[in-house]
Order: sequence, then C-alpha cells, then structure tokens
Amino acid sequence: VEVATYIKQLGCETAAHMPCIYLTEEAALQNLKELKEAGIENILALRGDEVPGRERAHVFEHASDLVAFIKEKEPDFNVIGACYPEGHTEAKTLAADIRNLKTKVDAGASELISQLFFDNALFYRFLERCEIAGINVPIEAGIMPVMNAKSVLRMSKMCESRVPEKLAVLLDKWGSDTALLKEAGIAYASEQICDLAARGVDGVHLYTMNHPCVSRRIWSNVKPFFV
Repeated sequence: VEVATYIKQLGCETAAHMPCIYLTEEAALQNLKELKEAGIENILALRGDEVPGRERAHVFEHASDLVAFIKEKEPDFNVIGACYPEGHTEAKTLAADIRNLKTKVDAGASELISQLFFDNALFYRFLERCEIAGINVPIEAGIMPVMNAKSVLRMSKMCESRVPEKLAVLLDKWGSDTALLKEAGIAYASEQICDLAARGVDGVHLYTMNHPCVSRRIWSNVKPFFV
C-alpha cells in the first residue's frame, strides 16, 4: 500500500500487488480499504509463492478466489491477473492451465500480465489457446531483459521458461562479460518487443529487476512503435 501510494502521488498510474495465500478475509478487507482511501484503482491479484514452514490461511487458495472476493466487496477496483504462456509450473497440462485462467477471468480479472518468456512464438501460441477458450481480455507480454547469465538460467528453471537457441548462443558467447551481455540483453529484449508491437500486442510488462537504466534504454528503442 505504501509503495503504490507513493507512486500514485508521483502522478504515475500504479497497480498494487496483492498475494493471497497467507491473507485472511479481514486482512484482505483492510488492504482494500487502505488502497481505496489512497486512490489506488488497480490491483494485481496473485496467489503468491509459498514460504516453507509457514501455514496458509486457507481462505484464498487460488488467485481466482481473491479476484472474485475483490469484485464482490469492492467492484470498482480494476483487477489484473497473471498468466503463464508456457503453463503454470503446478498445472498438470497446458489445457488445465488455460481452464484455470478462464476461471480467473470469469471471476472478474479485466486484464492479464504474463510470466516472463524469451520465445515470442510460444506467446503467440498461448494467445491462440486463450482465444479458443473464450478468454478475450487484454494480455500484456512479460519481458525480462537479460542481464546475468546465471540469473537468466535460474529464472528460466524456476518459471519453466524455455531458453531458445538464439538466446542460448548469446549467453554462451558473452555470459562471462557483464558489460557485453547487458548490451546484448537490451538488444534482445528490444527485438522481442518490436516483434510483439508489430503483431498488435495488448501491452508489455518489463521485469526491470532493479535496473532502471536498462528499462530506459529499452523504452527509448521501442517507444516509436507505441506512440
């Protein structure tokens, strides 16, 4: 709430992140009250990651439960959901993941932000599956600029996101040179976004990884395609 309020005061629209597996109903209502009083209009409803040894609240088992709760209690909020172009790591099949996503949208999510991906072709196939399933809300593409070879491979493993050959070659060639990999990562992300823009993507979410200078460079590269 504090961070979202600060960003809002700077004159920049923001979305408050609300992970829910450890939330009680009372805590969720308090969060909604504080966000509403601060003038926050957007909430990214997430299940959130489990912390080993910590007991769930067992109130909101899935993000779709929180979405439905928000739309029931405070329907004026714009609720955003997450989606997974290569499938959620806990989903048994891609089809099951799409069904779960449809549940989230039907509960009231008005737009979606995707998990990071490095292969646009996988994202386009995901959009086709969403269209077939009747998921017709805007879907923003999640792009993470490559900055560190080890972190990319770690995130790829954690999210089960495929590293395509084109990116693997960059990591192999310049993975040990931080400066060169940074430049290659900016170029790779910019190329990804240009291709997405050419195909009419609904929006792009940059995973900045606390590197604002990199985000500014990428935005400078792709801005002509969005304004």
